[in-house]
Amino acid sequence: MQIDKVVKVWYFKQLVRLEETEGGFDQFTSSYKNFGVHRQPDNSLLFLEWAPAAEALFLTGDFNDWEKFSYPYTKKEFGKWELILPAKHDGTPAVGHNTRLKVVVHTKEGGRLYRISPWAKYVNREEKSIVYDWVHWDPPQPYTQIHPRPKKPTSLRIYEAHVGIASPEGKVASYTNFTTNVLPRIKDLGYNCIQLMAIMEHAYYASFGYQVTSFFAASSRYGTPEELKRMIDAAHSMGIVVLLDVVHSHASKNTEDGLNCFDGSDSCFFHSPPRGEHKLWGSRLFNYSSWEVQRFLLSNLRWWMEEYCFDGFRFDGITSMLYHHHGIGTGFSGDYSEYFGLQVDEDSLVYLMLANHILHTLYPDCITVAEDVSGMPALCRGVEEGGLGFDYRLAMAIPDKWIQILKESKDEDWDMGDIVHTLTNRRYGEKCIAYAESHDQALVGDKSLAFWLMDKEMYTNMSSLIPMTAVIDRGMQLHKMIRLLTHALGGEGYLNFIGNEFGHPEWLDFPREGNNQSYHYARRQFNLLETDHLRYHQLYAFDRDMNRTEDQYGWLAAQPGFVSAKHGEDKVIVFDRGHVVFIFNFHPSKSFQDYRVAVEAPGRYKIKLDSDQDQYGGHGRLDHNTEFYTEPQPFNGRPNSMQVILLCL
Repeated sequence: MQIDKVVKVWYFKQLVRLEETEGGFDQFTSSYKNFGVHRQPDNSLLFLEWAPAAEALFLTGDFNDWEKFSYPYTKKEFGKWELILPAKHDGTPAVGHNTRLKVVVHTKEGGRLYRISPWAKYVNREEKSIVYDWVHWDPPQPYTQIHPRPKKPTSLRIYEAHVGIASPEGKVASYTNFTTNVLPRIKDLGYNCIQLMAIMEHAYYASFGYQVTSFFAASSRYGTPEELKRMIDAAHSMGIVVLLDVVHSHASKNTEDGLNCFDGSDSCFFHSPPRGEHKLWGSRLFNYSSWEVQRFLLSNLRWWMEEYCFDGFRFDGITSMLYHHHGIGTGFSGDYSEYFGLQVDEDSLVYLMLANHILHTLYPDCITVAEDVSGMPALCRGVEEGGLGFDYRLAMAIPDKWIQILKESKDEDWDMGDIVHTLTNRRYGEKCIAYAESHDQALVGDKSLAFWLMDKEMYTNMSSLIPMTAVIDRGMQLHKMIRLLTHALGGEGYLNFIGNEFGHPEWLDFPREGNNQSYHYARRQFNLLETDHLRYHQLYAFDRDMNRTEDQYGWLAAQPGFVSAKHGEDKVIVFDRGHVVFIFNFHPSKSFQDYRVAVEAPGRYKIKLDSDQDQYGGHGRLDHNTEFYTEPQPFNGRPNSMQVILLCL
């Protein structure tokens, strides 16, 4: 199955047009080198903007004492405006590094608007101000990356992270804190990829970074652009690739410090309302058919790859992009009529095909991940095959299934067949990122898996100095089992949200009016790991060894697992993947002696990972010196209640 043939024709026509009119997509997507502001070899400054509905443009700022009309732009073709500021008499630029600026837009209706350049490379906000300022970023000694990008991992193990919450302290944490204190943890845990959220500048912190105001600016609330570059370089030195959570599905409705109404019109970068407004998100929707919008968004991808050396992107809100209905009030059963018809936004499809083609052509090791809940066919097949070109899609049904089970089912009623079906129900040949929980499940109003499992006892009974309660025992065992089963069976990549690897005890809630601007829940309590008698470090150890075992055996890069048992009464799941036999006993009270399991390859097997080991908060009931042989001997160990065992050749 491939996307509509008409879309393919439009896509190829667009590539030809780019070659004919812009000198090819490489030059077209390098437009960040021209738009905005750039220092020329003679230290003059070139300013270039696209504002098709404007009557006139002026530049103002600290450099001219905010005089509004002394520096007018010159109108050029196709709605572009240009201004050249010669160097000062001493040869230095007329606008220095860290100078605040604004574009003054005069509208045809006689209005006067103060705007930030859509191409602004840095914006920040004074302490008592509500609105962000455009700040000219041209440091005398810009940071230069030292370490090359790591190769694309064959087994992708993603650590989804947010820089601002990556500290136990109730404040906005910094890029430098992440470099010093968090990167070593990620390396130790065995993750080879970081997915960074909320990097693109967003005026409202509580939007989690999904209401972007400045697309080319790295968020100043965590530090400077140079500190972000240093952080990514440090990750590369550890062999870790870094993905940017990119938001091209919509934009903030902010006008003074966003893209909205930049030139005074209700369109410019967006469709005019109602098509250009997202009813649920309260945001603006891009006009992907616009030549200049394509220039802006595709150049935005190049900017993050070139300037900051990101290794790829997790594209947010793909479902909203793919359909005119944006997924609102729509269910997806898997019927092909849901994916091919007038409800599909073909302009968006062409844009996504262009984005993936350009990224993978210019950067062969680039990784792109789609957040799509609809199950669009061929989303993760190559553009040359008629697909959209993504490398992976998020397996979004899996965390929903775990939450549903924990909310609605007693332990004895868990349906092994239903669990296996959810974990294996994916399109063959299209890679998925499996996860038991992401940031979505950590937000206030929902609960993390650890909180669903252990609730208030996480605050009182996680100490190893007191006897383990039944709630903590069950919760810790299931926390480990759910994550490993998802890791091993659910996809071709795995994702964990920052802090959840050790069962973070609290949800995530950013400072806002509803919580009196509190940072209490906008943090990650890594300090819990440093308290030896708390059991959080046991969950951390299991997560670490789970990843290290995968790194050794590579089951994520292997063919999908072959499930040989999903026994409803015994609550046992057994499967092979990557020359590893996985045995899960989810029964709440039953253990089994001499349990016979099927294996794909004959030979001698040994226990590699056992969730019941002491160091993981288990009971140590299995002798790890035992070896197991294929026929005629059965599995002579005892898969204890709520236990997972990995047998490896």
